[in-house]
Amino acid sequence: MLGLLLRVLPFWVREPLLIVVGSVLGVRILYLAFADGAWVAAVIGAAFLVFTAVRVHTVVRVLRARRNRTPAAPADGAGTDSAAQPQPQPQPQPQPQAAPTPASAARRPAPAAQEKEPNAWGQALAAVAVFAALAAAVWLGPQLLPSEDAGRPRAASCASGEDEELPSAYTKKPRAVTGEELCAALNRPGLARLLGTPAETATTASGTSGTAPLTDGKVAQPEAQVQFDTYTVNVSATYNELTMAQSVKLMEFGDETDVRTLSVLGRPAVLFSDHTMRIEFDLGSGGSGGPVEQGPLARTLSVALDGKDRGGSYDITVWSTSGTLPEDSALLGIAEAVLPELPERTV
Repeated sequence: MLGLLLRVLPFWVREPLLIVVGSVLGVRILYLAFADGAWVAAVIGAAFLVFTAVRVHTVVRVLRARRNRTPAAPADGAGTDSAAQPQPQPQPQPQPQAAPTPASAARRPAPAAQEKEPNAWGQALAAVAVFAALAAAVWLGPQLLPSEDAGRPRAASCASGEDEELPSAYTKKPRAVTGEELCAALNRPGLARLLGTPAETATTASGTSGTAPLTDGKVAQPEAQVQFDTYTVNVSATYNELTMAQSVKLMEFGDETDVRTLSVLGRPAVLFSDHTMRIEFDLGSGGSGGPVEQGPLARTLSVALDGKDRGGSYDITVWSTSGTLPEDSALLGIAEAVLPELPERTV
């Protein structure tokens, strides 16, 4: 199709287009080749520039030929033939005739209008203008036309909690992070990629600013949760006096499995697995709900609030309804991305 288009276009449209396209592509490919050290691309870019130089030489040669073109001289021998022929003998003068009538004058053929040649510079400027319009359409097309992502569902956003009244535990110094802040830090564009499912989009995102149970509302415990089709991620913060070392000792008497201590961002941390709880509620008439059951297995990374481990922790938990869990590197990546946005706050 491109070859047919180039053959159909006039010379003064085709050649300027080839020169502009060849020079732009050649310079761009050479720049990228030298920046990346790709010699094959450099050869391709040089080939484009050589092709452009050949087209420029062709245009210059044609312009010189048009400039040096002169009108055709009269046929050779026209004057000599007339001189060599014998002079005509004087003839008797003809009798005066009547002037031609308008009808006879109208029958005389009109001289043919001289055909004008196309303006070479006008065609060249028109070709450059067409190329500029095409380049602008390609450049601005993605911004003006709807993208392919227009039909995809948008990622869930965190609800604003500006009108939410925080419990008194959040006003104590140092102030605890709120559920809205946790949700904003967790619900990031790269969260699905950290989980190993980059094509998924968050379906729900929420954050709550509650308190820890059995503390009479004196210990702040905000949490945020983002749900995907495959995994659900929950991040919570507990502002109590329990250190990470004490938490690890308590795990010896609990149901936690696959316990592994480590350091995250210079803070003590521990990785462990535990089952979630499944609670069913019957919203119909006459029923109150089913019993509490054991849910799917979850993997949790608990990180101290500060490097000195003076109490409190951030807990990052991931689980799925199918029971599959991501690699521990996924939880570490989430912690390294989310925790720097949450200032270190001790009890």
